[in-house]
Amino acid sequence: MNLNGRDSSSGLVNHESTLEHSTLRAVSRRLIPFLFVLYVVSFLDRVNVGFAALQMNHDLGLSPAVYGFGGGIFFIGYSIFEVPSNLILARTGARLWIARIMVTWGLIAAGMMFVQGPLSFYVLRFLLGIAEAGFFPGIIFYLSGWYPNEARARAIARFMTAIPASGIIGGPVSGALLGLDGWLDLKGWQWLFLLEGLPAVLLGVAVWRFLPDRPENAAWLRPEQRKWLTDRLSVERNQCLERHSFSVTQALSNPIVWQLGLLIFLSASFGQYALSLWLPQIVRGFSGLTNLQVGFVSAIPSLAAMIAMVMVAAHSDRTGERCLHIAAVSAVAALGFLGCALVQGPILTVLFLTIANAALLSSHGPFWPLPSKFLSGAAAAGGIGLINSLGNLSGFAGPYAIGLLNNASGNFQTGFLLLALVPLAGMILALRLRNVPVLKNAP
Repeated sequence: MNLNGRDSSSGLVNHESTLEHSTLRAVSRRLIPFLFVLYVVSFLDRVNVGFAALQMNHDLGLSPAVYGFGGGIFFIGYSIFEVPSNLILARTGARLWIARIMVTWGLIAAGMMFVQGPLSFYVLRFLLGIAEAGFFPGIIFYLSGWYPNEARARAIARFMTAIPASGIIGGPVSGALLGLDGWLDLKGWQWLFLLEGLPAVLLGVAVWRFLPDRPENAAWLRPEQRKWLTDRLSVERNQCLERHSFSVTQALSNPIVWQLGLLIFLSASFGQYALSLWLPQIVRGFSGLTNLQVGFVSAIPSLAAMIAMVMVAAHSDRTGERCLHIAAVSAVAALGFLGCALVQGPILTVLFLTIANAALLSSHGPFWPLPSKFLSGAAAAGGIGLINSLGNLSGFAGPYAIGLLNNASGNFQTGFLLLALVPLAGMILALRLRNVPVLKNAP
């Protein structure tokens, strides 16, 4: 109590709270919209092949199995180079390495317009995966250097709403670009790859010019904001090192890291990528709509997912609980896919697809703060890279499995049953990991 009868400690707490709020608000205002746009372009370039397939498969004579393999082989290249790419980013800084990633992937994404058959389709999709390797885990690692633990799920979820946003934007845009078929003697799918690939190159240049590597480099933060954020994150890193000091090698061999990779494979990525690469053909199959109409209908599950992702992440941050949230949305996703397999009619099918998609994507917000609970520095970069690498193998397995099942049965019902079983396994693993000491009540 001071001489005026006021509690000075209360004033300090209020000042700290105000400074924290203003600092994180400034960080979110400057970083999240920009990173959101980058990820929209990134995700669109990896899955726009789903819309291109509406014309390309017929033009080039690609079977469902060939398309599923080619769509998924992206993730083999992506997964192989994920860890080394993230370790390079940790050494060089995000600004340089993210810019490099975006320019190279943009050029290759545009180069997809030159696909002539199965072999060139496989090669270019594989190279696109190599070029983009490290982008997503690099951004997750980057955000861990800007947000304290208790604010991280919301920040990651806001950034990752770019996934459904790419569906909302990309569906109608891709459908419209297919309408350019025949203009300047190019097919509609060629225009799609060209015009959706080039923005990544331009944004790569913008990253090089405008993205700060660390809070210390952020001229748009006031000196007291930079100091508060730098000190807060330094305390968290030191606490993490005191509890769990891992080298890169130890992180890459840690069984919890591998189980987290399996968890994101099962709870989100398998179904997410299977839907992303096959949704336009699923919608076309039960509706008989035009390409543009397919684009608008395909955007409906994405719109619901944006809302669900933010709500689940906010609740996870408020409660400090992660694994139970992942288990719950995995169970909902399984029910959504089961509904798709059992119902008849376009309206109910779209409804259950929407439920499944929203639930799958909602697991990302609670999931991605988990690695930084026990990893920091280069170990975090390597561990996050490995987790994402394992998760993204589902980007190959999911689309390819659906293609094989579609080839064998001539419909998507058996594929939906498989998609229902996978998140159930993820739910079981999430419940098991809930009691692991380093993850329990992870902020």
